[in-house]
Amino acid sequence: MPMQVVNGAQLMCSQGFAPSALVVLPMNRVMSSNQPAANIMDNKPMVNILPFGMCRSLANPTVAAATSAALGVLTPMPCIPATSAPWSPGAPAVLLGNMPSVDNTCKLMCMWAGVIQVVAPGQVTHQIP
Repeated sequence: MPMQVVNGAQLMCSQGFAPSALVVLPMNRVMSSNQPAANIMDNKPMVNILPFGMCRSLANPTVAAATSAALGVLTPMPCIPATSAPWSPGAPAVLLGNMPSVDNTCKLMCMWAGVIQVVAPGQVTHQIP
């Protein structure tokens, strides 16, 4: 069974160079292993989703501009996450704040063509169906 994702979970973006940590604010008041548990709406850039080092996606305007200025040589630029859709698919069997919770199989799409996934859920004791 999948693991519940909590504050401090390790994330990785397919277009990023470094891992990042998920920040879950304690608004839903649900704890798992003494950390706030995540729901699918914990997707806000620079609040819940922190930068992944450098970005290499040409869909990112800053990377495209830097690559163009370097005469076509891919030039990564600092990552600024651009997530607008919720985590997918979520775990509808466990609702947190009337929203499905996030398990370690969920993915989050960045507008700059990145796929953000959970590398480590932040805890290893609570599973969800």
